[in-house]
Amino acid sequence: MDTILVIDVGNTNIVLGIYEGKALRHHWRIATVRERTADEYGILLKQLFQDRGFASHHLQGVVMSSVVPPLMTTLEQTCHTYFGFSPLIVDASIDTGLVVEYDNPQEVGADRIVNAVAGVALYGPPLIIVDFGTATTFCVIDQKGHYKGGVIAPGIQISTDALFQRASKLPRIDLVRPESIVGRNTVASMQSGVIFGFVGQVDGIVERIREEVNLPFQVIATGGLSRLMYGESRTIEHIEPNLTLEGLRILWDRNRPKHVSCADVGSMDS
Repeated sequence: MDTILVIDVGNTNIVLGIYEGKALRHHWRIATVRERTADEYGILLKQLFQDRGFASHHLQGVVMSSVVPPLMTTLEQTCHTYFGFSPLIVDASIDTGLVVEYDNPQEVGADRIVNAVAGVALYGPPLIIVDFGTATTFCVIDQKGHYKGGVIAPGIQISTDALFQRASKLPRIDLVRPESIVGRNTVASMQSGVIFGFVGQVDGIVERIREEVNLPFQVIATGGLSRLMYGESRTIEHIEPNLTLEGLRILWDRNRPKHVSCADVGSMDS
């Protein structure tokens, strides 16, 4: 039973987890800061582990996906220096078990591939996976388990931030459900527009996908705001906040025999 660190690097947040076998024991969400050094990330991760009483020497591997290329070298160095492992990177070179029918499969973000792998493993195809991240993405997996394509829309948080930045009289708001659709003050009106507006977007896109691709899709939501959207949507059937972490664990299991630690590499060289 391997104990591994899984890392999903997004544009806004880095989500991390510790798996012991198939059990997710700990998980964290930290800000994606491109300016941090490898040492700064290493010290931060060690502090997070210490807070949960986890000793990093128990790790047997690291697997990582990223949509932020400038951070890859930094985090790879962190893994080498602080954990003694060369991380398994989710890219076109590894075995995902997934047929991608995009015009150019390498354009599909690693996070979307990881989500699809986990969704198929947990629920079986056909699926629509809605990921509420920096962008809101919709991934469509057909009855054969093939990745057919998807939809990319502006994310909830960046849309809200743009509204605040471009409209000088509108304040920043908390993303919580208002008491009613008709707001009686500025904050409630904005919350209504954002929450119910994006719920309408999700339901509308899912319904259009179902009309165009006539399959009995299950719809899974994941990402930071998935729980809020799940409570309001009429099309989202399942919520899996840690779907990406689960996909990383599955990909580790599929590719583990090809993976060696830094110590192993050193002994092979000698």
